[in-house]
Amino acid sequence: METTSRVEAQGAGTAEAPAGEAAPAAREAPRGASRARRSVDGYLLASFPWYGLDDAYTGPRWLMQVGTAADDTVEHGSIGHGEEPSLRLDQSPDQQRFAVVVTIADRPVRRSADGTGVLEATSVSSAAWLAGSGLLACTWPAKMERGLRQDWLDQQTAIAWELADDLKGPDWSLLSLSVDGVPTDFRYRESEYGWVLAGSTGDGVHVGAYGRGMSAYGLGFSAIKDIASYGR
Repeated sequence: METTSRVEAQGAGTAEAPAGEAAPAAREAPRGASRARRSVDGYLLASFPWYGLDDAYTGPRWLMQVGTAADDTVEHGSIGHGEEPSLRLDQSPDQQRFAVVVTIADRPVRRSADGTGVLEATSVSSAAWLAGSGLLACTWPAKMERGLRQDWLDQQTAIAWELADDLKGPDWSLLSLSVDGVPTDFRYRESEYGWVLAGSTGDGVHVGAYGRGMSAYGLGFSAIKDIASYGR
């Protein structure tokens, strides 16, 4: 089943969502020079709760960006934890330590905002795609020759699509983590670039996460009580 939606993978251009699965009908907000200081305004417009690491995590937290539909309805967004990932040539990816939590609204099949098409329902695969493309965007090899870099991004983006489309495949394993204090099953995979996981909450959203240098085992997620505090 085709989808009319498109999503911009950070650092990897604009690409269609995985075929046959739910895709976030959204576009990313422009990336600014200071990602950690982005306005909280977009987050406050969401009709769904935002998720982040639970209170067991006591390190830095920072806003990233929200994705909106054509009618400016907020569809998804990300919250960072730890050290902001960097593509600086003088910093090795192995030195990075971060975890990003992606929240995407649980949406049914619906008409597009302009009435010209149908958008597929969102699902755990949508969260897996956003998390996989997010990891790709912050771990691609900056030292690679420019011509080869785009080929690499295209190849890895295609792989991220295929993996998100096949959550029951051999590349994924089950990992039980706490969500609002309740043990919840997530689909989880690791690669040389980091880890990705995705699952659903009982709060009307799907949650994805990706990270590097911080183990996913033992992480817990909870609804953020006061997202406005992130903008202070």
